[in-house]
Amino acid sequence: MPSIYQLKPAFQRCLRPSVRYLYERGVTANQVTLVAMLLSVLLACGVYFYNLNTVHAWSFVFIPVWMLLRMAFNAIDGMLAREFKQQSRLGAYLNELCDVVADSALYVCFIVVTQIQTELLLFVTFLAILSEYAGVMAPLVGVDRRYDGPMGKSDRAFAFSILAFVVACQAWLTEKIVQFSCNSILIIILFCLFITIFNRIKKAL
Repeated sequence: MPSIYQLKPAFQRCLRPSVRYLYERGVTANQVTLVAMLLSVLLACGVYFYNLNTVHAWSFVFIPVWMLLRMAFNAIDGMLAREFKQQSRLGAYLNELCDVVADSALYVCFIVVTQIQTELLLFVTFLAILSEYAGVMAPLVGVDRRYDGPMGKSDRAFAFSILAFVVACQAWLTEKIVQFSCNSILIIILFCLFITIFNRIKKAL
């Protein structure tokens, strides 16, 4: 099934001058990976605590902006590793673990949105982690790491960006519309995650 991940080669071509610039200044792939994770966690914590007592829905606009920037970070660390021979075992661990930590933080911060069903959000977060685990497991059965969709990392970033925009616009929407829209988006993500996990296991086997 199609996935935003398929656009990655074109995205990487646009970033190639920036990658070379960073390499010439001694920046490593692992440093980029760690910075992306730390910024993700900081943003998630900032949004969570800023909205904990009083709702400032507009602050959720920062999430889709960061999601786009983070996709660039993820592409850059991979290009630095492959094209400038910075691949390492530590880098492989960081690449997978930091993505899971960053994603989980950015998803769970939506728990402060009262219109979102908490159990649904947490189940989506769990399945997102499980889908990445299904992809990582592929080399253990002798095939390449699986990135199949329809709800890979890039697709989830897009879906949660839409969710963030809905939350940010709640001042112009009724309570019921926000609640219905947010939970509907999460249900779609949930359904697509089930398909993603199935696809990754099936393709690996």
